[in-house]
Order: sequence, then C-alpha cells, then structure tokens
Amino acid sequence: MHNDRLSLEAIARHVDAKAEDYCALSDRIWAMPELAFEEHRSVQEQITILEREGFRIARNVAGMATAFVAEWGSGGPVVGILGEFDALPDLAQESGRTEHRPTVRGAPGHGCGHNLLGAGSALAAVALKDALQAEGIAGRVRYYGCPAEESGSGKTFMARAGLFDDLDAAFCWHPSVVNEVQTTSSLACIQAYFRFRGRAAHAAAAPHVGRSALDAVELMNVGVNYMREHMPSDARVHYAITNTGGDAPNVVQAYAEALYLVRSPHLPDAERLFERVKKIAEGAALMTETAVSVQITDATSNIVPNRALQEAMYENMRRLGPPAFDEADLAFAEKLQKAALTEEEILASVKPHDLSLKTKVLHDGVLAMPAREEVSMGTTDVGDVSWIVPTVQCHTACFAIGTPFHTWQLVAQGNLPAAHKGMVLAAKAMAATAADCLRNPDLVARAKAELKERTGGQPYRCPIPDDVTPDDLRAKAA
Repeated sequence: MHNDRLSLEAIARHVDAKAEDYCALSDRIWAMPELAFEEHRSVQEQITILEREGFRIARNVAGMATAFVAEWGSGGPVVGILGEFDALPDLAQESGRTEHRPTVRGAPGHGCGHNLLGAGSALAAVALKDALQAEGIAGRVRYYGCPAEESGSGKTFMARAGLFDDLDAAFCWHPSVVNEVQTTSSLACIQAYFRFRGRAAHAAAAPHVGRSALDAVELMNVGVNYMREHMPSDARVHYAITNTGGDAPNVVQAYAEALYLVRSPHLPDAERLFERVKKIAEGAALMTETAVSVQITDATSNIVPNRALQEAMYENMRRLGPPAFDEADLAFAEKLQKAALTEEEILASVKPHDLSLKTKVLHDGVLAMPAREEVSMGTTDVGDVSWIVPTVQCHTACFAIGTPFHTWQLVAQGNLPAAHKGMVLAAKAMAATAADCLRNPDLVARAKAELKERTGGQPYRCPIPDDVTPDDLRAKAA
C-alpha cells in the first residue's frame, strides 16, 4: 500500500466535500434539543443521512431506543467514531445573542455542544468511508450513536452490551474553546438516589408519632459534609435534594430523597468512597428511625489515555492548523466576551491550557501536547470505551474563549459559522487519525499494547450493576 493513499490531504478533501450537509445536520439538531434517552428526532435525522451514505443501521441497541450503530464496509480493521446528541434542561436560548433570551422558558438547549459533536463525528465517519471507497481499501467504519451522555451513561450501557469489543481503535471529540488533543484522564463516578421513608403525622398535634424522612436527608448531607475533610483531595461529592416530601410544614414528611454523585480518579476509589456515603445514609436512617434505599443510576469509568493515538492525532491537527476564523467570527466572539463573560470565566477557561490565551477571543493555534499527564475534574462515559479499545479525543475551538459549558452563552454560539469551522476541523482530525490506523497496523498494535500495559491486563468491568437498566433511568426521568 502506498503511503499517499488515505493521505491527510485526501481525507480533508472528502470532509470538505460533505461539510455543508453535516453543518446543516448540526443546526437541525441544535433546533430540536432533546434530553437524555428522548433524542428520537435527533437520532432519526442522523440515521436518515447515514443510510443515504450507504451505512447499515442497527437500531435500539443495548436496550436504548435512541442508541444505534451505523456501519460501512467489510473485512480489514474496524474503527469506531463516537457521537453524542443529547441536550441539557432549561437552557433554551436564541442564537447569536449576547444577552440571555430563552426561545421557550424552561425548555432544553444544547449547552454542551452535542449538536456539533454528533454531526461532526458522523461527518468524519462518512468522509473516511468515501476515502476507503475511492481507494478500494478494505476496512469497516462505524459511527456509534450514543445517547444520554449528560445523564444516563449511554456508552456505559453500550460497553456492557459488548458493542465496542471488536473495535481496533475509537475516536471522539468535543467542542471547546481551544484546539488540542486531549491527554488528560478523567474522574470515574457513581451516581445514586438515596430514598428515605418515614411516617407522616400532624407536626403540631402529634409530632412524636411521625418519623421525618426530610430530617434523614438533612442529617445525611451534614454527615457527608463532615466526611469531606477526611477524603482524598482529588475526589468530589455533589448532591441535590430531589424530593423534600411536600410543601406543608405542618406535616411530618414521610418521604424524601437526595441524588448523590461521587467521583474519583479511579473507579475502585470511587466505589470505596461511595460505600462510606452509604454508611452515612444508613446512620441518618438509624437516627431518625426511617428506612433508606439506594438506587445506582449512572456510573462511568475513568478515561485511559493512549499516547500512541494521541501523538498520531496531534500530528494531524498540527498539519491541519486551527479553524480559519474570519472577521465576523472574531467580532461576535469579542462582543460576547464583553457583554456576557466575566474576567473570572475567561481566566478559568484558559488556566488549564495557556494563560496567554486570555487576551484572545477565539483560539488561533493548536496547543502542544503536555509532557505530563493530568487528571481532568470532569466525567464522561467515553472512559468506559477507553477501557475496552484504544481511544483518543480532540477538542476544537467552536466558542469564544471564556464561554462556560452548560450555559446559555454556549447555546447562543452553537449554530454559528465559527462553531461549524471547529466541527469540520474535528472531523478531519478524527478521520485522518482513523485512516492512519487503517493503513498502519503497527500503530494499532502499539496502541493496543499500551492499553494493556495501562490497565494491567485487567478486563473491563462495567461500573453499573447488572440489575440497573436504561428503563430504570427513563422511568425516573419521566
């Protein structure tokens, strides 16, 4: 096989040839934001365009109506490109505004850019297919339609179902404020409801008869707050009181619940910390003479970085260069920064990368790969994929520097030309690196050997218990 086949330049041409269609796909998904497990229209939009491109579609995979796998080709290595498309609640926002202006108050919005993520990954899969087809090269390309990344761990359920087991390499990206290859690991997490049941009573006439479930929730929260002093500094515990037992203060609350999220750099550490949280809940139930039940909902593994694939992707990104932002892109980003972003937000945005970026409005370079690996304080179900198959991700600049994720400011930029340009760059980087794997068996072998070394040869263990299904999560969301 000649080295110029599946070249970076050829891949870029195939991406550019289809870019307009997939930017339009991204915009359609931006305009129909759907929450976890409810992404039916977004999925159908993707399936329609991928079927037209000749992909075979497997629907309703891993027990999820909005999970699917699209495959093209036969024989040869198998490469997978991961896509997401779920939105976030209460973030509906008009496009191109520098002030908060919801389209429909209380409606969802794409506050993490997943409209771009799914469309960009689909574009990468299609461009790679086109390149293989043009050259007559064997190989299989898969696009994974992964639901419920924000809440529900869709990829974790897909991993449990074995959908990534025969992949040779996996590729993903995320819209960002910088252009870089992700080299960090992430936090593993366990999320669960703690449900307390007591006994209702008249709070004035017979308080001694009641047993307050709300008291139990409050005592649990106090206990966990005391635990924070005595847990590892790189772990995180968050909570939300999701049911207070009603609005009447003259009724002893018979039911209350809290949702807890426990995170740590490694899954076994997260599991140990979660067991301590459970003991605190049991103690709160004992003190209030209530009963507590625990239902694990989400859980994800930490990302296993893969330096071999990172170096290949970085070389492609370095050669591709940053998005070609124009004066209109820069003008809007500057306007948004001045009107809707604080100095603190801008500093927080660039601090993990390069402090010199705080003077810019859009990133116009590609960050060098750091020599030392760090742990990101975020969590993603891409981590579960990375325990099974060598996995690499990139970030590309789609938003003004300083834009916080999960905010209306990000939604307002999600369908603008600058976002499209970042998406197209990500598609080129993923497709080109996947092509490197298809034409270079040694790269795949090195990536697999590295994964085995980093995991100590331990097989993937799904962090979600076998008795928890996507239906459990959908029922709670409803």
